[in-house]
Amino acid sequence: MCRISGIISKELPLQEMESMVDEMSYLQKHGGPDDNGKYTSSSGFAVLANRRLSLLDLSDQGHMPMSYVNRFYITYNGEIYNFLELKKELISLGHTFQNNTDTAVILAAFAQWGTLCFNKLNGMFAFALWDDLEQELFLVRDSVGIKPLYYYQSSSMLAFTSEVNAFNAIPETQIKNDNWPVLLMSYGFIPEPLTTLKSVKILPKGFFLNYSTVKDEISLQSFCHFSFSNNIIDETSAIESIKNQLSKSVKKHLFADSPIGIFLSGGLDSTILAYLASQIEDTNLKFISIYFDDDKYSEKKYQDTIINQIKADAYQFLVTKDNFKNSFPSILNDMDQPCSDGINTWFISNFTSSIGIKAALSGLGSDELFGGYPSFDRIKFAFSINKLPNKIKLLSKFSSSKKINRIQYLKLEGIKGIYLFLRGHFVPFETASHLGSYEYEIWQILKETPIFSTIYENSPKNISSWLEFNIYMQNQLLRDSDVMGMKNGVEIRVPFLDKELINSVFSITPDIKFKTSQPKQLLIKAYKDLIPAAIWDRPKMGFNLPFDLWFRDNDYVKELILNGNKAFKKSFVKFQEGKLHWSNLMSLIIINHRKHSF
Repeated sequence: MCRISGIISKELPLQEMESMVDEMSYLQKHGGPDDNGKYTSSSGFAVLANRRLSLLDLSDQGHMPMSYVNRFYITYNGEIYNFLELKKELISLGHTFQNNTDTAVILAAFAQWGTLCFNKLNGMFAFALWDDLEQELFLVRDSVGIKPLYYYQSSSMLAFTSEVNAFNAIPETQIKNDNWPVLLMSYGFIPEPLTTLKSVKILPKGFFLNYSTVKDEISLQSFCHFSFSNNIIDETSAIESIKNQLSKSVKKHLFADSPIGIFLSGGLDSTILAYLASQIEDTNLKFISIYFDDDKYSEKKYQDTIINQIKADAYQFLVTKDNFKNSFPSILNDMDQPCSDGINTWFISNFTSSIGIKAALSGLGSDELFGGYPSFDRIKFAFSINKLPNKIKLLSKFSSSKKINRIQYLKLEGIKGIYLFLRGHFVPFETASHLGSYEYEIWQILKETPIFSTIYENSPKNISSWLEFNIYMQNQLLRDSDVMGMKNGVEIRVPFLDKELINSVFSITPDIKFKTSQPKQLLIKAYKDLIPAAIWDRPKMGFNLPFDLWFRDNDYVKELILNGNKAFKKSFVKFQEGKLHWSNLMSLIIINHRKHSF
């Protein structure tokens, strides 16, 4: 796991390019504390840099950027979980390897199969590969979008990096996207491919960008995407497929030359991972948990149930109000892209780093695949009410109920309106009030950006799964995990998002996958004989901190409110009265924080 950056240009002086790339790399040093390196192409057109977090082949032979046959050069962030199988096949085809990294396998695979190799990779990855013979660059991002890769294109250069903040090293990229506060207040995040910078975008998942300096041409191509099918039509086959693929995924995700932990929340998903990992021989399990001294939020009793049954080193950390108070301003600065969540991930990653563990498994992805959110039950209602005329939808604006307020979002065409009805934060007239804009301007921004893929006719719950997988998880959960983990030098691995497992779950007919109204009922059936009933037969708890209590008496929040506008002050009063969710307040905190900090 690493942080990458680079610039490709035929016009800029080499010294200037190298200086900017050095600064981009330095700004991401937190994500690669073990090593750093730089490569300059023979033509002087390409400069690649890498900050390394060593997990495979901890020797100097894992140094990046890495080369192969003096032609291909790569700077890479991620893990390829099927690299040993690919390596065996490549050796049979005549390739040789000088180290034991997955990085070397990517290079040899590209030398053998060209761009066709990208779809052969099963893992989380974002990399830049330079062909020094053809003088062309390939930027590649994994099919799930677990790892980020941002890029900037102008008439003079193509620049890329793992974090938007690293573009501070390139002055011409710093024109702000004035619409980002609108998007944050509406979604709770900034949807891909947009960022806080007007001309900086994120590479779409499952895509590669090719830039030929000889032809001076750039192309963007898809190499992988997921789609639903009804290939698995009986429950027994579905359960067998899930158990087979998830067991293989957990085993692959535990592979490393450095200790790996498991984030143990006490919920269903992390518990399943813990029990599956315990069945693997020679696995030195390390559980990492956070808990609170408030039973309303703490899951410690569930964590203890698992820890008492599985032989493992367990590290449980109490997060207090003082921890939050002392860390909150720093957490806001560590966020890279604004998001109304992620603080919980920052804390558990920080504690993980403090005990010397560089990587940990997370249960992220299970809710999106198996139906763990309220949206799976509400989606039918959303489609029904969406048939109402827009004039009636807009009347919901005058309701005092937030749930009814969001009906007006259905005025937006396509899946965008459905998603914002289900998960939207502030509605347009509220956003306009906070930002000093006209309501029609907010509607226009939401209508134009971003553009989501068209979802063809499918079952309502599969559509809900698509929304949660491609919008919420993509833009919030995965981004939080990457940024907050790497800010603390921790790689977060997600076994539920294994490529083969996703394909398997997407192949199960929704009549089987969502047979009952119980959240994740098929996953529970698959593992109820393995894990304690106390874990699967209990109400779901989100992985949240006691924000409702801590925000009310936080000195930094009070300072922001004191300097904020009238709308911000009014919203804080609503929050204190229990009429505004903490995540909505978080969006306002971020906007006001950035006004004073950037």
